[in-house]
Amino acid sequence: MRCSMLIVNWRSSALLRKLLESIQQHPPSGEYEVIVVDNDAGHFEAASFQQDFPAVRFFAQSENLGFARGNNVAFSHSRGDYIVLLNPDTQVTPGALDTLLDFLMNHPCAAIAAPQLILPGGAVQSSCREFPWPLSLLWAALKLPRLFPKSRIFGAYRMTYFDHLHTRQVDQPMASCWAVPRAAWEIIGGFDEAFPILFNDVDWAWRAREAGWEVWFVAEAKVAHVGGHSTQSAGAWILRESHLGLVKFYNKDLKGRSSLLWLGKAISWVNWKMRTARAQRG
Repeated sequence: MRCSMLIVNWRSSALLRKLLESIQQHPPSGEYEVIVVDNDAGHFEAASFQQDFPAVRFFAQSENLGFARGNNVAFSHSRGDYIVLLNPDTQVTPGALDTLLDFLMNHPCAAIAAPQLILPGGAVQSSCREFPWPLSLLWAALKLPRLFPKSRIFGAYRMTYFDHLHTRQVDQPMASCWAVPRAAWEIIGGFDEAFPILFNDVDWAWRAREAGWEVWFVAEAKVAHVGGHSTQSAGAWILRESHLGLVKFYNKDLKGRSSLLWLGKAISWVNWKMRTARAQRG
């Protein structure tokens, strides 16, 4: 089988339906399968989905496994030579899946091929970042990328200098849509479930690069992206998860790599507290 598409759903049934319809309309060439792990069976109309999408394999969970474990469960049921991770708030466009899969086939050192993400208004989303080194976070916290958006130093973390119109290697593309060779997944391992919601993708991209694989942004593949639906509906606690995810990433992957990790943790803590306070004020 050429391709397995893995989707972890959480209270996004309307968007999931649109994604599955887009896959039906614009499937990849060759044999493929679609696997959906739903993380909240109480809000999921399993019978209706199974009737409308009989070829899709649904695995409804009685609890929220999180993004990392949910994808690991989906992978355990997959058979494809290539894996495509899709968030339910995405929709594939004509040729996008084949473009990503062909890219991986022609770049055997690539562990990730991520597409250009298109927002509802038609704008290209800034979906790539460099790894969150402490000084990069400091420049972002001081709003220096707004003053010097083309600077590769001040705009490093959010890559404000990159127009997302050209194919290139990157550190960490958003995991809204990733194409991954099965061989790479098996060598690198699945998502670390110590990162249940956020920074599991950053950790995986880091492990891929450390193992000698390449990570690519492929501008020729275009995928529509609503953006942040599940995290927005999750409430203010997602801000805390973001902070904790960064701290876990530092402690696991960057420990000993920088004497300024305390600075990154401090910036993340202040940002978390400020954003939480604004959210509480409404």
